Amino acid sequence: MLELLLLRSASSILRTVFLNRLPPGGPGCARKLSLNLRNQQGTRRNVKSSFLTDGQTRSKEPLSRALKLLSPEKVKDPQLDSPEEILWTTRTDGRVRLRKDPSCSEVPYTVHQMFCKTLDKYGNLSAMVYKRQGMWERISYFQYYLLSRKVAKGFLKLGLERAHSVAILGFNSPEWFFSAVGTVFAGGIVTGLYTTSSPKACQYIAYDSRANIIVVDTQKQLEKILKIWKNLPHLKAVVTYREPPSKKMPNVYTMEEVMELGNEVPEEALDSIIEAQEPNQCCVLIYTSGTTGNPKGVMLSQDNITWTAHHSSQAGGIRPSEVQQEVVVSYLALSHIAAQFYDLWTGLQWGAQICFAEPDALKGSLLDTLREVEPTAHFGVPRIWEKIMERIQEVVAQSGFIRRKMLLWAMSVTLEQNLTCPNSDLKPFTTRLADYLVLAKVRQALGFAKCQKYFYGGAPMTTESQHFFLGLNIRLLPAYGLSETSGPHFISSTYNYQLYSAGRLVPGCRVKLVNEDSEGIGEICLWGRNIFMGYLNMEDKTREAVDSDGWLHTGDMGRMDANGFLYITGRLKELIITAGGENVPPVPIEDAVKMELPIISFAMLIGDQRKFLSMLLTLKCTLDPDTSDPTDNLTEQAVEFCQRVGSRATTVSEIVDKKDEAVYQAIEEGIQRVNMKAAARPYHIQKWTILKRDFSISGEELGPTMKLKRHTVLEKYKDLIDSLYQGQNK
Repeated sequence: MLELLLLRSASSILRTVFLNRLPPGGPGCARKLSLNLRNQQGTRRNVKSSFLTDGQTRSKEPLSRALKLLSPEKVKDPQLDSPEEILWTTRTDGRVRLRKDPSCSEVPYTVHQMFCKTLDKYGNLSAMVYKRQGMWERISYFQYYLLSRKVAKGFLKLGLERAHSVAILGFNSPEWFFSAVGTVFAGGIVTGLYTTSSPKACQYIAYDSRANIIVVDTQKQLEKILKIWKNLPHLKAVVTYREPPSKKMPNVYTMEEVMELGNEVPEEALDSIIEAQEPNQCCVLIYTSGTTGNPKGVMLSQDNITWTAHHSSQAGGIRPSEVQQEVVVSYLALSHIAAQFYDLWTGLQWGAQICFAEPDALKGSLLDTLREVEPTAHFGVPRIWEKIMERIQEVVAQSGFIRRKMLLWAMSVTLEQNLTCPNSDLKPFTTRLADYLVLAKVRQALGFAKCQKYFYGGAPMTTESQHFFLGLNIRLLPAYGLSETSGPHFISSTYNYQLYSAGRLVPGCRVKLVNEDSEGIGEICLWGRNIFMGYLNMEDKTREAVDSDGWLHTGDMGRMDANGFLYITGRLKELIITAGGENVPPVPIEDAVKMELPIISFAMLIGDQRKFLSMLLTLKCTLDPDTSDPTDNLTEQAVEFCQRVGSRATTVSEIVDKKDEAVYQAIEEGIQRVNMKAAARPYHIQKWTILKRDFSISGEELGPTMKLKRHTVLEKYKDLIDSLYQGQNK
């Protein structure tokens, strides 16, 4: 249906172009577009596309309009033409003064202007690769642009108003991208909703962002919106993709129907909206996870998006497609700034090829996708990398003696080399041999045969995980930023890396540490073109986060080394202050416990306003393949640990319900080893307990990106925690 619709609309516009006029921009522009189209058809002979099939000519008119809108006189600095002096706003229709640094004074530009530059350079390249009925299909950047315009016009026809939002509730797909870019083209605000969100959570965000349209991918997600529609006064339509609605309903449309409706909106109408846009206007809303109250709507301007997509990714070593087209797998939630920045906006900036994983990626199919597409760069939150590590460890545990010994030898010599000479390109013979004979095959099995950059962010990475992947010759490159920084403010690259750091400052950004202690640790404050516009409808929260000079106070604690690398030591709000007045950062102690005890999945330190420190522990267990919820069965690595200490347990309940003596004794000994390394007695873990179930998103202990929600854990297990302190005066 979609293919036929696009073919008809493209043919219709094409007839108009040839019968009535040349595309705006004159004959030279028309010749250039015609050549681009012929070249693209030549490069696509062996590629199947369900949107525009081979040999079918697309409309030249919107493409030529794009080039016209890109002309130098159209690119202007908003600060020369508008009187904004304030650095923040809480309104989606507000404008702000951009934080320009003399060292990086690039003229601001809009998302549409960024797309036009990409079209000019990479129009013929594959923008997206996705699976339909088991077959990989492709969409070029030319097609991507045309489809985004069609969606934009469709949204306008459905009643999208300027500075109102389009909320997207669905798994990563070309339609997610078309909807996002089309929303910006139409003057709306892109707002992502987590697919795991409850109807209540969806209602809060859709109401707060004044959503005119909600895009959903399945019947399940549609049903969530139908339950809350009556409470959403601004909602005019719901659009579905992937799964059509089970029956015809008023104001519920398929994506194909929306594109067809868009044919009723003249190209000139969309152009006038695009031309009126300024870089200092809001175009994206990212909602924080809401671990301590309602989520905050982080407003990002067009300049936030385009500047960060260019400069932060460039600092991370992402290459433009003239050098090498980056291949990226999109699988993490696009409602989170990390995935949206990395997959959508950075991909668009540099002409990357984005390959969409299947919806069950995190249930096991991600590995298959990685093997099929072989990305050149890959991003994962720490918990994803930990799951990959655990899966490898399980496979190794089941391997034969010789294979296991070979891998352990290869990882040992490689880890030693990477720790002692981390930045050296000269590798000893044994290290090169180990990589050739063993490690290269492991990376190939993971789908990383061509991968050159492995990024992580969103949460701290344990030392155990970093060392494990260094042993595989996979250097995990950290990036540090927040939703409020539009993505990375600090980033690493293959040539700019320091183990355990959070990366180096992105050129054009600034950092300062306030209230530094004797060790040089202070609160991290940030400034730059990437700093957000403000929190939607939350003036008090915005004033708390941004000071009068425009510095963003992150609430994170850290220190800088002599080479400009940042090291995160914890969060102000997470800092444990004991009843005795000791300040205890929990993360280093938690990491030390996990390093010492490979059976432990999560370790959460307790002790704020308490007389001593205690800890909640969970054990590593397998996940349900359908729900991704933790099961009662221990992982292979956990079972191996049990056997090593003299236990026959294979489930969590066997250990917890029976207080398995061998396992409990081994954990106690591990805790004592951690305590022996502590700086002082107040840093000792005095008591601990094992929970019956691992932390999970469904259990609400983890956020959508699998970050630990400490406040929720404290509330959920309050009675258990209180019992640890009853009758004790330590």
